[in-house]
Amino acid sequence: MQTDQHSRETEPAQVNARPSLAEITRVSVKVGLLSFGGPAAQISVMHQEFVENRKWLSEDRFLHALNYCMLLPGPEAQQMATYCGWLSGRMLGGLIAGLLFILPGAFAMAVVSYVYAAYADTSVIAAIFYGVKAGVLAIVLQALLRIGKKALKSRLAWIICGASFCALFFFSVPFPLVIIGAGLLGLVLGSAPNTELADEDAPAAKASAASSVRTLVVGLALWGAPPLAAAVLLAPGNVLVEVAEFFSLLAVVSFGGAYALLSYMAQVAVETKAWLGAGEMLDGLGLAETTPGPLILVTQFVGFLAGWREPTPFSSLTGACLAAAMTTWVTFAPSFLFVLTGAPWMERLRGNRKLAKALNAITAAVAGTILNLAIWFAVNVLFAETRTLSYGALEVLWPDVTSLDPILAGIALLAAFLVCGKARHGDGAGGDGSARLSRQDLTGMISGKQVPSRRGGRPQAAESSFSLPSFSFFPASSVSPSRSAS
Repeated sequence: MQTDQHSRETEPAQVNARPSLAEITRVSVKVGLLSFGGPAAQISVMHQEFVENRKWLSEDRFLHALNYCMLLPGPEAQQMATYCGWLSGRMLGGLIAGLLFILPGAFAMAVVSYVYAAYADTSVIAAIFYGVKAGVLAIVLQALLRIGKKALKSRLAWIICGASFCALFFFSVPFPLVIIGAGLLGLVLGSAPNTELADEDAPAAKASAASSVRTLVVGLALWGAPPLAAAVLLAPGNVLVEVAEFFSLLAVVSFGGAYALLSYMAQVAVETKAWLGAGEMLDGLGLAETTPGPLILVTQFVGFLAGWREPTPFSSLTGACLAAAMTTWVTFAPSFLFVLTGAPWMERLRGNRKLAKALNAITAAVAGTILNLAIWFAVNVLFAETRTLSYGALEVLWPDVTSLDPILAGIALLAAFLVCGKARHGDGAGGDGSARLSRQDLTGMISGKQVPSRRGGRPQAAESSFSLPSFSFFPASSVSPSRSAS
């Protein structure tokens, strides 16, 4: 009896057989087209498709992958898409999922960049995407509630969550420091559950030093091939080579996301290289916010304008497209390299108790960072005017209440009502509208037996908790480019 009870407690959620590459492609296209709203909303879509709807990944595996991607430089949502594809379909699956997450946004960014460069008018684009951000607020709220249920189960977790939020929102502490601090605190004071991996949830591929070296060498060669070709075929001082050098460096030091890099990017692109003006830089960030894909695609806008204004020996449009493509390539290629090289080793570490303690603490810190995202996003979307109140090291983003957009506020409230109403309706079926029960749970229910509680105590109905570990790289003092700050 005890053995049977232990098997029920440790059995993971049912995971379907590995999908075909065609199935991965279809799902990845959907994820790429719906990737509005920054990492919180983007990772929510991935979770829904890979874990809830398709059941290609277990929730624990999804969380383990996300914790690894959080520690990497570069766009975490794109890295997560690559990791999910790799778990589902090995190397080709990772490449397909990662590329299809980028391509819709890159195409949209190329179109709006051309409209901006040729006509200097973004009003049509703004009209098309008006209201999208307000709807995304509801998704962020839903993500916050879900991760709270999963991550905040101890006093230490609540402390880490609150400290992470305060560090980001009030003191603009760099995100990597928050994550490192949470991991160290969890390693020293945290606890990890004593769980065993079932066969169906075993590592997707064995880690091999030879395979990792091969992936690293091939990846580095592919990453450097376009810049080298541009230097040989054109000239070392050509704009294509310059954007490749600059954004390659940016890609490997991009801890903190697009907003954290904006100051350095503006200093080089605006002041040193003179590729665009300061106002144009902010316009580009605003366009990146309203199109699908990771916010770091603002780099593509910068590359496009650089090539548009220094197209030699091409036409303006050709030079701009080549520079934008070069920028996108050198920005995202390292992320593929980080994931495809490191993922097998991270999977090998699943079940390691020390690592689990650190990652559980990081997951708690994620709850604080997504709260920071929710407040930052709400202030900058719903209010036209914001300002930063400073007192020593303390910085608080404060809205001008008279600049509230009532239409966007109404859209946000309606979306939140619909999302929360759906969540309440879904709680009866496992918390997300689907009855995600194990085979033994179903057998017990059919036979009239109760399922033992996973938390001990009295038997209770089977329960599965949905978690969306999502996070924000946005510093609290950042101001949306379409807003003004004093």
